[in-house]
Amino acid sequence: MLTLSRRQTLGLGAAAFITGVLAGRLPVSAADASTLTIAFNVNLPSFDPTVGPSAVNPTIQAIYRSIFDQFVAQGPDLSFQPGLLTAWGWNDDKTKIWMDVREGVTWHDGTPFTPADIVWSLERAAKAETGNPIQFVWSTVGNFTVDGNRITGDVLRFDPTVFKWMAFLTGYVMPKAYYEKVGPEGFEKAPVGTGPYMFDAYEGNAFLRLKANPNYFGGKPAFDTVVFKFVPDATSRVAEIESGSSDITLEIPYEEFDRLKEKDGLAGVSTPISDIGMIFINNVDVMLDKNVRLAAHHAIDKKAIVSRLLRGYGVPIDTLEAPEYIAYDASITVGYDPELAKKLLADSGYSPDKPAKFTIQTTRGFKPKDYEMIQAIAGMWRKVGIEANIEVYEIAKHYELRAADTLAPAAFYNWGNAIGDPTTSTGFAMFGPSPHSVWNTDDLDNMIAPLWGEKDEEKRIAGWKAVSKYIAEQGYVIPVLQYAQPIVYKSALKVTPNVSGALQPTLVAGA
Repeated sequence: MLTLSRRQTLGLGAAAFITGVLAGRLPVSAADASTLTIAFNVNLPSFDPTVGPSAVNPTIQAIYRSIFDQFVAQGPDLSFQPGLLTAWGWNDDKTKIWMDVREGVTWHDGTPFTPADIVWSLERAAKAETGNPIQFVWSTVGNFTVDGNRITGDVLRFDPTVFKWMAFLTGYVMPKAYYEKVGPEGFEKAPVGTGPYMFDAYEGNAFLRLKANPNYFGGKPAFDTVVFKFVPDATSRVAEIESGSSDITLEIPYEEFDRLKEKDGLAGVSTPISDIGMIFINNVDVMLDKNVRLAAHHAIDKKAIVSRLLRGYGVPIDTLEAPEYIAYDASITVGYDPELAKKLLADSGYSPDKPAKFTIQTTRGFKPKDYEMIQAIAGMWRKVGIEANIEVYEIAKHYELRAADTLAPAAFYNWGNAIGDPTTSTGFAMFGPSPHSVWNTDDLDNMIAPLWGEKDEEKRIAGWKAVSKYIAEQGYVIPVLQYAQPIVYKSALKVTPNVSGALQPTLVAGA
């Protein structure tokens, strides 16, 4: 009989409490060395990694990559590596693609993985009715034929990033026979992949438990069991790692990171990742005024935010291309200039006494100091003549509103681009027809449209740099910083940081 005091129950939190009850004991410390317990910062809305808004949430990829394999794998340094495809490419005139499929792989239900699973997964992703958010990428190839382990297909519309996407969001191989047998509802109840870990148990908004795949083609993983505790509140994640209830956590306040990494029995690592903190601008209300948009950008002291609020963890940026991205242009700067911001606002009839008003949406605790950053920015805006009403929402709500193009005039978000291509940062975030964009104007769309299928790589990258410069000049988006991801873990562990930000269990091992 498990007896809990009221204080114990409150201290544990819902995720830890439920996990403890299922284990038949209080989770006052994480399990033995064969189990890895992760205090995770988001919930898991869906197990299908290829459909719906959650499929394009970079944070959840750590879970998806544990259960499923991608067409093309990616190392923690973002290098592309063989996955379920061992080789891939185009023919000389780029009218066809070819892919070689890995042999000797089995699905978690014991059935063999075959080239038919690759073809079915690509064809399913290409159909708009399946709900893949990146359908417009997958639909660029088709008419596949299989000869042994070699798949060939036609390039229906040339997309220079199609193989890169095979290592990115929604680029997962699904089990054709199993999915067709159980359907989407059955798959959500018992997902099957080929990945290093297999589904074991799930309690919505509380935890996910995985078991090691002993037949994994990459070798049996380090831990027999992995538990993802869903702990969206940052303070609770700190408590999880400090109490020993979890072995590792991420995205905690930087002051807590600095404190905990020096504590006996704990260690920490924080490196720049491919995520950008940005403020979406929606072309509605006062944001139709270029002066207001530019004033809002010039009024933000990004260096002060990083140095004071984030304790130096982060890189201030002025475009949606981080320094590691292939289209990064260091010459594009906007700059902190509150006096210029005041002048721009005055030219449009605004001042601190008669402010421009709009709502800005933000998460709270999803990323370190996300809400506090927006509070600080709102304070900076107030000084120049902008009054921003802060509205807090969950990250799932952001995806819902963004897909419907109903975000507030301003909305803070972290944009992940683990493949470093401009189409996946500037392109999808700013191209009007994209389901991920809320800025919709012909001038920008006409600049971006020809770049999607540009075969000359030098011309393509130069075109994206010109787009980034134009966006900065027009104030169509406000990039704030490149994130550094704080990870705290027990010193008995060894953690390899992932530049993509995905805290994958396969990157954790015993020290």
